[in-house]
Amino acid sequence: MAEKYTEIRKLQAYQCDRYGNVRPLILMNELQSMADTHAEKIGVGRTFLLANNLAWVVTHYLVDIIELPHENEDLQFITWPSIADTLRTARDFEVRGSDGRLMVRATSQWVLIDMERRRPISLDGKLPTESLLGVRAWDRTFDKFPTFDADKTHIMKCRFDDIDVNQHINNAVYAVWATESVGYTYRNEHKLCGIELNYKKEINPEVPEVHVDVKIDGDTSYHKIYTDAAEHAVVVCRWANRE
Repeated sequence: MAEKYTEIRKLQAYQCDRYGNVRPLILMNELQSMADTHAEKIGVGRTFLLANNLAWVVTHYLVDIIELPHENEDLQFITWPSIADTLRTARDFEVRGSDGRLMVRATSQWVLIDMERRRPISLDGKLPTESLLGVRAWDRTFDKFPTFDADKTHIMKCRFDDIDVNQHINNAVYAVWATESVGYTYRNEHKLCGIELNYKKEINPEVPEVHVDVKIDGDTSYHKIYTDAAEHAVVVCRWANRE
C-alpha cells in the first residue's frame, strides 16, 4: 500500500535568516532532497535514471507558507507522489511542526526526459502507479503564470557553487534570485508567505549575467528570469508585513 514518506529534520542556525526563519534556498533544497530520497526508495530515483539515461525535470513548484519553519524545532518533512497523466506527474509536500501543525504545503509537477533526445517521454510503465496516493497537499492546477510590466531589473551572477551534480544551475537558486531582487528594505519589512516557480529552460552556468525583471504590487512580487539566450523562469512571491 502506498504511504507518505516522512523525515524529521531540525533547522540549524546556518540554514536560517537573521530572524531565525528558514531561508528560501534551504526550504527549496529540503523539498528537493525529500523528492530525491523518496524517488529512490520507490525505484524511480537516481539509480533508475542513470541506468536508463533519463532525468526528472521539474516544471513547477507551488509553495504555500502558512508559518515559516524556525530553527531548532523538530520538523516533519512529508512527501508523496499524488497524481499523474501520460506525460506529467505531481509530487506533493507538507512541513509540519513538532506538534503536527501544518506549516508549509506544496505541490510540484515533473516530466521524465530522455537525455539523448532531450525530450519528454511517456510515464506509462515508468512510474509505479501503486505509489500514487491520489490526494493533494494543496489542490492547485499548474496554470500559466501572469505577464507583467517590470518596475526594475536586477543583474545576478551564476556562481560556481550554484551548479549542482547535474551540471546546471540548481533549481533552488531561482528562488534566491527572485526573493533577493525585491531589495533589502522590502525583504526586511516583509516575510515570505508563498513562492511559485515555473521553470522553462535550464541556464548554462557559464553565462556571465542573469537578468531578473521585477514588479512589486503590494504583497505580491512578480519576477521573470532570463538571459540573452532565453526566458528561463517566471516566479511569483507572496509576502506579509513583518510583525
